[in-house]
Amino acid sequence: MPDTKTYKLPFIVLTLVLLLCFCANISLGSVFIPFQDVFNGLIGNPTENESWQHIIHEYRLPKAFTAMIVGSGLGVSGLLMQTLFRNPLAGPFVLGITSGSSLGVALVIMGASLFGGAFAGIFVSKWSIVIAASLGSFIVLLFVLIISNKIRDTMAILIIGLMFASITSATVNVLSYFSSAEELKQYIFWGLGSIGNLRWDELFIFFIIYALGIIISLTSIKALNTLLLGENYAKSLGLNLKKSRLLIIIATSLLAGTITAFAGPIVFIGLAIPHMTRQVFNTSNHKILLPAVFLFGAIVMLICDSIAQLPSSDLTLPINAITSLIGAPVIIWLLVRKRKMVF
Repeated sequence: MPDTKTYKLPFIVLTLVLLLCFCANISLGSVFIPFQDVFNGLIGNPTENESWQHIIHEYRLPKAFTAMIVGSGLGVSGLLMQTLFRNPLAGPFVLGITSGSSLGVALVIMGASLFGGAFAGIFVSKWSIVIAASLGSFIVLLFVLIISNKIRDTMAILIIGLMFASITSATVNVLSYFSSAEELKQYIFWGLGSIGNLRWDELFIFFIIYALGIIISLTSIKALNTLLLGENYAKSLGLNLKKSRLLIIIATSLLAGTITAFAGPIVFIGLAIPHMTRQVFNTSNHKILLPAVFLFGAIVMLICDSIAQLPSSDLTLPINAITSLIGAPVIIWLLVRKRKMVF
């Protein structure tokens, strides 16, 4: 495997691009803020317009940090799944974690209709949605962990995860059938994803859980590199397959589940980012790939959010529409160009 020093320049370039995209994301929006004023606002100096200080600190800065967390977290969880299942089309959704979150939110928003219209909307709030999404992903994770403890075949876990996703999707469809138009609209809007609605206190809680997922991912680097050689060979090298698989699943669940809870089900980022990263970093060493995916994911999500803001316009496009428009062509291009995806 190549030395990390070989990739020093690409990492420096990516870091500089990340800083540029971060400042551009804060600068662009319905109100354009010049880069100089963005810099002044970030370090606490006066800006040309006093209201810009409030816009930067109370809205755009939390949104930019959220975009970085969402992009890097989904990118890392996608890389973990693709390595664990040795499947280039695996993503954070394959374990049913995202579907579990969606079911939890559907029960909060649309479940009231099953118990009478008088209760509709009583318990629907930002925190109730976050808690319901977290519980939904946790319950699915619990089932997956119990099953993974009893099944040795990793591919069987993949299939079971997809079956859980089908069950939760069917349940959501049943709830949708009995729901009112207003409840359906609310659920659909949540499903479009949003990264601009978090306050600093909410972002702090979000970051703590996200950081735990990243730390577990970093501790799994050696296991990830060993798994590339195949499960049987990994066992012969002394890898505790059950423990390693458990840690990777927990890390993915913490990242994907928390991101879905706070930002909604963001699509294509987890699937596309690892493949985009491999085009620049031609290596299978996760000591290089994992931090590179982290940077790539944050950059792409910041770009997607900047586009979604429709600079100089009061309109904001759904973030999922932009991630799909960018992620899907990338996957198609890679398939056409490479005939098969690099893995």
